[in-house]
Amino acid sequence: MRIISVAALGADWTVRAHGFENDMLFRSGARAEAAARRLGERLAASGEACEIQVHDRTGALVGRFLCAAPGPSRGALAQASPP
Repeated sequence: MRIISVAALGADWTVRAHGFENDMLFRSGARAEAAARRLGERLAASGEACEIQVHDRTGALVGRFLCAAPGPSRGALAQASPP
């Protein structure tokens, strides 16, 4: 599961995703959190589950959001089951 974190960086806010080379920088925590959620949704839609961790200015964890990857469709399960 990929971890995406939102945290303060000086006067700004950063979004970091494990395995991504570059961080994203925002002027507000709300914009950083929105970007992290969009990134998590896109990764989950492509099959990779994510956990978004939101930290306040002191570094304390104040929120966690899970973006689950979609499971197999019911039709696929039915086809894979023995008769």
